[in-house]
Amino acid sequence: MPAGEELGRLAVSGATLAIHLSIANLARVVRTLIPHYGGGCPAVVAYRVSWPDERLICGSLATIRDAAKAAGITRTALILVGPALAGDGSDSRLYSPDHHHLMRPRRRAAE
Repeated sequence: MPAGEELGRLAVSGATLAIHLSIANLARVVRTLIPHYGGGCPAVVAYRVSWPDERLICGSLATIRDAAKAAGITRTALILVGPALAGDGSDSRLYSPDHHHLMRPRRRAAE
């Protein structure tokens, strides 16, 4: 971590964290975060994002280390942790044709 920053202090906020270049320290990351988020908090190891061999390893803080290890992930990965990752598994509907908002009002049927 950069001088003046500590993972435990950042975790106090309860925010979703994106932790870069720490996959080799995943055990330490998990030990630091579990007291703040709990073992059941969603976690994702995002391996080689945007590359052809991209993989997302999903689990919880209690399970993510074993899952990443079983997948053979040892580098080029981003660790994401936080309640916002719990989602219901559905994709965003932001760009769905039936989603309307101020900047994209509902169109009236042609008469």
